[in-house]
Amino acid sequence: MGKRKEYIGTVVSNKMDKTVVVVVERLVQHPLYKKYIRRRKKFMAHDEGNVCEIGDRVLIEETRPLSRHKRWRVKKILERAPKFEAAAEETSSEEVSQP
Repeated sequence: MGKRKEYIGTVVSNKMDKTVVVVVERLVQHPLYKKYIRRRKKFMAHDEGNVCEIGDRVLIEETRPLSRHKRWRVKKILERAPKFEAAAEETSSEEVSQP
């Protein structure tokens, strides 16, 4: 049996239940001009525990079809996205308190 494909990408949406959208970037060389171009593709991946947040770097693995669009699952979270919630709350309260 063949090895399953694996990609590393960034979570851009987690609004669905147990599903995340992961963007995978790759560099391809233009056949005529030889310039490297950044290509992106979005994959819907299964997130069993709803643990992925927007901005996380994840490893996704090919799997059997889970729904109409989902054929990938999150294998591992490689890097967590930085949290900025406290800083955002402070700036919003300062704006309101000014006369």
